[in-house]
Amino acid sequence: MGIGYFFRVCSGATLGKLSGAINTVHTKSGKNKAGIFFDMVGCFLKYRAGYNDYVLFEYYNMTADQRKTYMTRFKNKRFMLMQNDLTSAEIFNDKRLFDTRFAKYLGRRVLVVDEKVTLEQFSEFIKPWDVFIAKPAFGECGKGIERLVKADFKSDEEFYNYVFDKENEFGVLEEAIKQHPDVSKIYPHSINCLRIATLVVDGKPNILYAVFKTGNNGKFVDNLENGGFACHFDLDTGTVTGPGHTSNMDIAYEHPYSGIKFKGFKIPYCEEVKELVKNAALEEPEFKYCGWDVCISENGPAIIEGNDYAAYDFPQLPDEDTPKVGLISIIKQYIPDLKL
Repeated sequence: MGIGYFFRVCSGATLGKLSGAINTVHTKSGKNKAGIFFDMVGCFLKYRAGYNDYVLFEYYNMTADQRKTYMTRFKNKRFMLMQNDLTSAEIFNDKRLFDTRFAKYLGRRVLVVDEKVTLEQFSEFIKPWDVFIAKPAFGECGKGIERLVKADFKSDEEFYNYVFDKENEFGVLEEAIKQHPDVSKIYPHSINCLRIATLVVDGKPNILYAVFKTGNNGKFVDNLENGGFACHFDLDTGTVTGPGHTSNMDIAYEHPYSGIKFKGFKIPYCEEVKELVKNAALEEPEFKYCGWDVCISENGPAIIEGNDYAAYDFPQLPDEDTPKVGLISIIKQYIPDLKL
């Protein structure tokens, strides 16, 4: 990959977005726009950092030694292909398969939406609970997920017809998790998850990072794309260690809903969380590098979903007064001779 590839990427993403990225860096740093552009090109050629990575991780504020420790979109894709066998990726991409395969880690009952399910079977499934989460079989960023209340339907049959309506494209119907009250304090309307990445090396599961995510604006999902926040998190102490980051790269020091400060916010059951994700990481030997969304229910941790494409951006979001050390340096603790 060379300079020609850089410009093909830029043209594919539109020069307008590249110009916008340069303007953003200029506003934040006060640096000359031409200098920013050539530094972006240099970072792509040397570190495989696209302009989104350059802006998001603040490459313009890094030394060369710091820059080489950062994972980029291109490098993360390469590393994922080195660690995972994507011919079996449907186990993570299809929620019907995932919920079935990882049932013992979910902490909730799940009904796979299949035309073979009868009304009687459906009625038996929904009998114990009042609230459910319906999810498409495929999808990401919370798209297509609905929170369904049994009392909103006139009958089990009406509820059944809605869930099994092919236009809704639901793949699974899940018992709604009751979140631990300590986690709900900061924002009670979403299941606020920990995103955790694991890497299995020589048969041993290792935790690379953890990030705390929470919803906002009345939304019942915690994705940044829906207005949520992501914060650095220390699993050893069970504590949020930095402010909230948004998808627009804004920073919040306290949650606008509750007024609770992000930094210092505590999450229970973190030792159990570690054990849960390490055990789950060993279930599919073909996938060594995975991401897990883990919630804390009233009864302890539960996996919401797994991802065969672990996020590289969350653990590298820049916090004030913290060392600029990227994900590659963490991975090299387990794979010292890693070359990307």
